[in-house]
Amino acid sequence: MSLTRTAIPTEAPAVSREPISWPLIAGVLLIGIPTVITLAQQSWSTEAGSHGPIVLATGAWLIWHRGLLREPLAGIARLSWLAFLLLGLALASWIFGRAYDLLLLEGGGLYGAVMAIIALRIGWKRIFSNLFPFTYMAFLVPIPGWVLDYVTAPLQQLVSIASSSLLSMLGYPVFREGVVITVAQYQLLVEEACAGMNSLMGLMSISMFYIYLLHRASWRHAALLALCIIPIAVAVNIFRVSILILLTYHFGDAVAQGFMHATTGMVLFGVALALMVSADKLLRLLLGSAQVRA
Repeated sequence: MSLTRTAIPTEAPAVSREPISWPLIAGVLLIGIPTVITLAQQSWSTEAGSHGPIVLATGAWLIWHRGLLREPLAGIARLSWLAFLLLGLALASWIFGRAYDLLLLEGGGLYGAVMAIIALRIGWKRIFSNLFPFTYMAFLVPIPGWVLDYVTAPLQQLVSIASSSLLSMLGYPVFREGVVITVAQYQLLVEEACAGMNSLMGLMSISMFYIYLLHRASWRHAALLALCIIPIAVAVNIFRVSILILLTYHFGDAVAQGFMHATTGMVLFGVALALMVSADKLLRLLLGSAQVRA
């Protein structure tokens, strides 16, 4: 009788490189497509949520470009119970938000479900080591109106005071009471759209994407540039409200609150982005000079 020697494998079995399963893709599309349509109708069509399509496109590109969805599939033993728990809670939030037309819960549920599925796909360690692309996509979740009202209250006051004071110094008959500005026979209410929150959210999301692409290796430069976002947004909106007051005074309320209202918002948003790029160049010069002196 001869003895045979069986080789014992010393290497771990190779992980599968098959793409994520089709049932998971179908599940994401099943809840994702209706929510994206709802977001497009109720949020992205407004000034407050107009940055949504840009965030979706750039965020998806960033995740794909970094190869996070092309990771090898881990074995079933590596799946996290936390991801399953998050998936259950996210689906419950999505169902409740969909049933009662609560866009925050519906959008948040979709975001949580996608995050849970990605965690099952690549693991939490890979997510935490690439945190920005996933947190950046959270800008897609619409902020509820009561939060906007609470946050924009100080901005409304600041923009109202600054714009009315500026025009008063230039000799215009401007009177302010709270966030209501009176110019000649017209009264203007400085709402959230003019107070900076709408442009602040869009400017913040796009600026963070810009900073991450160009300066993620330099945390000091990135932090200083991020601090410029809010002052630039507020300054641009002070300028915008001042322009709307001047349009109302010289051409009437119909002109200022019609086509020119949206036009000034788009133009000054571009100005804000240009100011962010200029601030970036200025910081490069200052930080470069500081390094040379050091």
